[in-house]
Amino acid sequence: MKKNRIDLTGLTAAVTGGAQGIGYAVAARLVASGAKVALWDIDAALAATSARALAALGETTFAACDVTDFASVTAALAATEAALGGVDILVNSAGIAGPTASVEDYDNADFARVVEVNLMGTFFTNKAVVAGMKARGFGRIVNIASIAGKEGNPQASAYSASKAGVIGFTKSLGKELAGHDIAVNCVTPAAARTAIFDQISEEFIDYMLSKIPRGRFLEVDEAAAMIAWMVSPENAFTTGAVFDLSGGRATY
Repeated sequence: MKKNRIDLTGLTAAVTGGAQGIGYAVAARLVASGAKVALWDIDAALAATSARALAALGETTFAACDVTDFASVTAALAATEAALGGVDILVNSAGIAGPTASVEDYDNADFARVVEVNLMGTFFTNKAVVAGMKARGFGRIVNIASIAGKEGNPQASAYSASKAGVIGFTKSLGKELAGHDIAVNCVTPAAARTAIFDQISEEFIDYMLSKIPRGRFLEVDEAAAMIAWMVSPENAFTTGAVFDLSGGRATY
């Protein structure tokens, strides 16, 4: 597939969950587009390996980051600023699926953990970068939500609720920052074959596939292609918006 050239020269990006999956694909596309990229990931060893692999494309670094801990997020931001400069772009891809279970059987601690990673992590990472973006007069934020946040998946109440929260949070922050050259948007992908599949049952994977009119799962490079444009200076008007990546599943 021929890739359009997105020009991100001179910009610095942080990608949470950037060591693998959609986050890694996005990081690769951003580096190839001229951005300097920091991978923020809870798995520091894997992030270091991934950063070394991407170094062949351009300037890349990594930082250990637990998105549920605001101190960890701000430390990752400080390390990135010291290494690459102020963060102009944030792509928030860190997330977990949580167990597949009915609401009546869902473990309370598991539910809280999914919300902590997916929603509180979004809040913490977005909050950390806003002041710098406002000071520099430019910023682009993309939060990875999910089609489950729009439609809800049975047996996945925590994941669906947390991703619906990401959508609502993105809309709110987009409006807050609309008076600046800062765009805050999210994407709602259908499932892609990434490590998150290890957290869910084969039966549930088959269910998700059955809901996609395209008849296949999302490719991570397809997500990266859309996001690369969303974080570019060209995307200067749209903010607080939800970009569909569901292969035709979305009903709104």
